[in-house]
Amino acid sequence: MIKAKQWAVACAAGLSLLVGSLGSAMAQQKELRIAYQPNPLQEASIDMMLKWGEKNNVKIIKVPNSYGVYVEKMTASLTSGSDQYDVIWHNDDWGQLWAHLVEPLDDVAGLKYADKWSTDPIIFFNKDGKTTVVPMGQTLGALFYRTDLIKESELPKTWKQLVTLSKKLQGEGKVKYGFVGGMDPNSDWNSSLWTLWNNSCDVMKPFGSRDNAVLAKNGWTSAFNEPCMRQVVEFWWDALNTDKISPRGMPAYGRNEANAVFTVGDAAFTVADTTYWSEFNDPAKSKVAGKVGLAQFPIGPMGKNVTLWNELWGWAIPKAVPAERKALAKKMLSDIMLDEDGQLALWKKTGAPPPNAALWSKIAKTDAFMQSLQKYYLDSPHKIHSAYYFANWPAVHKAYNNTVTKAVTGGRSDIPKVLAEGATLVHDAAIK
Repeated sequence: MIKAKQWAVACAAGLSLLVGSLGSAMAQQKELRIAYQPNPLQEASIDMMLKWGEKNNVKIIKVPNSYGVYVEKMTASLTSGSDQYDVIWHNDDWGQLWAHLVEPLDDVAGLKYADKWSTDPIIFFNKDGKTTVVPMGQTLGALFYRTDLIKESELPKTWKQLVTLSKKLQGEGKVKYGFVGGMDPNSDWNSSLWTLWNNSCDVMKPFGSRDNAVLAKNGWTSAFNEPCMRQVVEFWWDALNTDKISPRGMPAYGRNEANAVFTVGDAAFTVADTTYWSEFNDPAKSKVAGKVGLAQFPIGPMGKNVTLWNELWGWAIPKAVPAERKALAKKMLSDIMLDEDGQLALWKKTGAPPPNAALWSKIAKTDAFMQSLQKYYLDSPHKIHSAYYFANWPAVHKAYNNTVTKAVTGGRSDIPKVLAEGATLVHDAAIK
């Protein structure tokens, strides 16, 4: 009986020590909360964070947010001084909107490997000349086509050729549509904007400028009254209504709707972020897997060069985060920039050039898709930033998209009037 009691006491003491040890270990584990939008690129970047967290005894907590409410929700969190998120998805569209609300990140060592074009000071620097972003990967729109239907030698170099080839394929019953692409306010880079830039045009004047001082000197003037803009809108009106190479409902399409039309095999061409390359070639998700190639954008009647955009998606740290968690978040972001295996996995999962630009040439040695990306896109001298970088850009973009949508869904003869009204709307949105 005495021995039994002694054994029970010993067990209780051992259990107490074990519980205490586990409790101490759990108490020592730190946490980082990551706010993001569920997307192949962001998920692949967070995979590296999760691996880093396991190695460094840090619990990574994923907090997904829908794209439609993301900017509004994060802006409210930042302006309220909340520390509910330690790391948040940061993007060129709202780089200047948040510049004063997020932490300077110049001391993140891994930044030295970032692509210089997409970390342009005009986008992500705060008023003190400090960068506010660490890249998660490059996002660039690209023209994808069906290799089983179109020979490389047949690829269109102009909009007119795109229409002719599309109608031919439709007439032969090979596809329902020649071209499909997102056209709603969150996706019009894949339709009206790429055609705008490839017609040597732009949203505001002077064309190609992203310098706010230059835009202000020119009176924040819209390009809606310019011939190049009218050509863009008339091209899309015809594509939807006369030539019918695109779905009639496309003005309401987002990325997902357009991608679905392409992956089911109903369209010959689409423009999408290269992050969807893997999805297009996944047999479980795509009926055109293994039949997708990469091409250059066709140019419009006023186009001088094939023009493209290449921006990064990145991560930022809110200023309100306590110093200890800021330091931990910076270490994590720096370490994943140096995680070669993780970045190569990100490339394979998404088709997005990884944030460490030093790896691009290494990937291209054995990867045909990266070779095409470098040939047609990454090494091109003709680039334009895909947004403007002043606080009112979201309102300007909304006014731009509303105008284009109204123009392509109304009467063709009404286009000049709609564009004139849109010119005023864009200007007013810029100066409000």
